[in-house]
Amino acid sequence: MAEYAFQKTSLFYRFRGHLRTVLKHKFHVAEGCFRLGLYRQGLLHDMSKFSPTEFFTSVKYYDGHRSPNSVERELYGCSRAWLHHKGRNKHHFEYWIDFTAFVPEIAIGCRMPMRYVAEMVCDRRAACMAYNGSSYTKADAWDYYARTRSRVIMHRDTRAVLEKALWIMKEQGEDEAFSFLRDMLRITKGMDYTAESLGLSCEPLGDDRAEKEWISRLSQK
Repeated sequence: MAEYAFQKTSLFYRFRGHLRTVLKHKFHVAEGCFRLGLYRQGLLHDMSKFSPTEFFTSVKYYDGHRSPNSVERELYGCSRAWLHHKGRNKHHFEYWIDFTAFVPEIAIGCRMPMRYVAEMVCDRRAACMAYNGSSYTKADAWDYYARTRSRVIMHRDTRAVLEKALWIMKEQGEDEAFSFLRDMLRITKGMDYTAESLGLSCEPLGDDRAEKEWISRLSQK
């Protein structure tokens, strides 16, 4: 079995490190959600991370460099902590994946209510801030998303809003991205929408360079 960083650290180090990461992440998400007027979502964000299934597993595999879910997934083929998490938090697009009624074998992404798309943007930004620390830049959330976007099962309308927000954040800055999201929440009242009704294109933004570079790095491991 490959040697992992968590195997070389004490339980106290992992407990303290994971708890600090979760609290820092929640702080940044709350700050983002409050800027959007999503006060309840900001306060209740990721509360399932304190459940035994998620918290104890994450402490066990914490190494300070990446998500403990990634380590658990490498070791056992899946992450039970992640499966528990995505099934209880509506700001994850994976929560909204279902089977089509017409071809049951095909999984599809359902359109996410706008208030959860906005929280998803805050979540992605906060995760980059928590893990990247002082090296965080406004482009990080887009770059992380761009690595795997062609393999993500997400409704086209949800994808259009998410990409637009992350792209604005990368190119114009966080203030402009939050201004865009506030407009989207106001127009949709936080609920239903289509890309067309919002004047958004469903064509992918940017290019696939980040994804190609990421795939190349993985193939070299």
